[in-house]
Amino acid sequence: MEILKVFDKKFVKYLKFAVVVIVITLFLWFLVIHPLILFRGYEKEIEKAAARYYEINPSQLPTGTRVKTLSIQELFDQAYLKEDFYVPFSKKPCSIKDSWVKVRKEDGEYKYYTYLKCGIISSNVDHSGPEITLNGADEVTINLGANYKEEGVKSVIDNTDGKMNVDDVEIDSSDVNTNKAGTYKVVYSVADSLNNTTQVIRTVKVVERLKNTVNKATNKMGVYTGANPNNYIYFSGMLFRIVNIDGDDVRIVAEQDVSNVNYASIDEWLDYYYEHIAQESKKYVVKNEYCDMNATDDNISTLSSCSSFTKESYVSILSASDINKATTSDGNWLRPDSISWVRNEKDDKNAYTVRNRFYNTNATYMAFDQNYNFGVRPVLTISGSALIDDGEGTKNNPYSIGDFSSATAGDKLNTRYSGEFISYSGMLWRIIDVDSDDTTKVIADTTIYNDGARVLTHYDTQSKAKIYNPKERGNVGYFINNQAVQYFNTNYFVTKEIEVPIYNNMIRYGTESTTKKYKVKLSAPNMYEMFSAFDYNSDTMKSYWLLNSSKKQYTKALISDIGVVMYGDLYDNAEYGIRPVGYLDKNCSIVSGHGTYEDPYVIMK
Repeated sequence: MEILKVFDKKFVKYLKFAVVVIVITLFLWFLVIHPLILFRGYEKEIEKAAARYYEINPSQLPTGTRVKTLSIQELFDQAYLKEDFYVPFSKKPCSIKDSWVKVRKEDGEYKYYTYLKCGIISSNVDHSGPEITLNGADEVTINLGANYKEEGVKSVIDNTDGKMNVDDVEIDSSDVNTNKAGTYKVVYSVADSLNNTTQVIRTVKVVERLKNTVNKATNKMGVYTGANPNNYIYFSGMLFRIVNIDGDDVRIVAEQDVSNVNYASIDEWLDYYYEHIAQESKKYVVKNEYCDMNATDDNISTLSSCSSFTKESYVSILSASDINKATTSDGNWLRPDSISWVRNEKDDKNAYTVRNRFYNTNATYMAFDQNYNFGVRPVLTISGSALIDDGEGTKNNPYSIGDFSSATAGDKLNTRYSGEFISYSGMLWRIIDVDSDDTTKVIADTTIYNDGARVLTHYDTQSKAKIYNPKERGNVGYFINNQAVQYFNTNYFVTKEIEVPIYNNMIRYGTESTTKKYKVKLSAPNMYEMFSAFDYNSDTMKSYWLLNSSKKQYTKALISDIGVVMYGDLYDNAEYGIRPVGYLDKNCSIVSGHGTYEDPYVIMK
């Protein structure tokens, strides 16, 4: 009996061992051996298909020591292969796009090499190109006009062929143009004995100091003059124009009026504007003194020098002397079609504005009460040693100093900068700023059109003071929030609480007596916010209502058809357009584009 008990224990032990072995064997069979057998069958089927292809197309066979590559996709396209290949135990197809059969003649016979990838299984065939190591850096920066010196290749090593001759590497530097600022590529290519090819790229940046570029473009005058010089520069996501050289630095001005502000509050508003310059771009901004000289009707048009200056600041506006220096017989690019303030006061109550030509007069400058709201074009001074790394100074291809980078696909919209453009629902929008809840506040680049006709609205309420109110029927604010949404897709916009400023009498920056809060999806622009002024980029933009309004009867604000802010005696039956403002969902991502007017970001949620 004792012997039987011992035998039973040994039998159970061996039985358990046998079960483990069987389980392991089955595991190996199903997860390793069977998939490999299936995969090797794929490889044989592909090789047979390639052999049939060359049997029917013998002229396609390589000669000498050459290697011919036939893609597996092509074998399917030409019906040499018919049944799809799948990763074992799945419905996921093998990666045939990057798989191939290579053939070359060895010892008088054609030999086939098949590479196929199915999930984690791939053919044991050399499919990697050689590793190229360059002499010098992968990115080279050279000055405009200098010669590009090719540093060549340090080594080439292949996992099968071993160390290769560096002279076998083909070097293509034809893209490099050292006479034009920009980023170029030098391409290094080499193939191993099985024609697996590697490409390595060296980036060559051709740059020039901003100050030197301005000197060349202005024939060393340092000032851009005439009707339309090529002096555009892209900075902090916004288009500027170069005014002149200022010592060792360069002065730039916003291409358009950004907002309309009363002169008495300009410095306070300019602080708000500077907050919207990208942090990366602020590194290039230099504190500077700006002309702040009183003028008279008799001398304002002839001022060319300055005897009084502001304290050092990061941002200001141009003076009449800056503008006058740009005049030539063919015009002056600094005179706007809107009405913009210049940094010249007539007296304690009045300051000067500039316009290409005022109505009923050929005058360029005209003084107005400092409490009036007119256009503001901010001016900055940036480092003259900044490097121009791209662009030609034209509007479609402005200079760039690399102060920031455009978004890449997948970036969140709320990581972008004030001033960049977005394409959504067939309309162009511009980023005002990003709110604390990560929604992105945007303004339409134009007013709303429907079937080619501009959508207009007016105040149709009984109250004497026409205060902007999105909850009051017949109110402009109500129409914009409740009816304007029918003219374009608003699915990406979110409902947000906004503050409507209400003034006692005059509409002036920072002087609202009260504010009222409303939850809306769309609103009119606030006169004092970024990019609320008329934008001449858009040929279709006409008049539009503004958010600002007063308790005083008929005192409300809008931008007229000629781009000038109007407020005061605006009657109820007057109809004007709609330029919507809203908040885009925090989950909006960028699909493509560069954020410029010509190539705006395309977004998705």
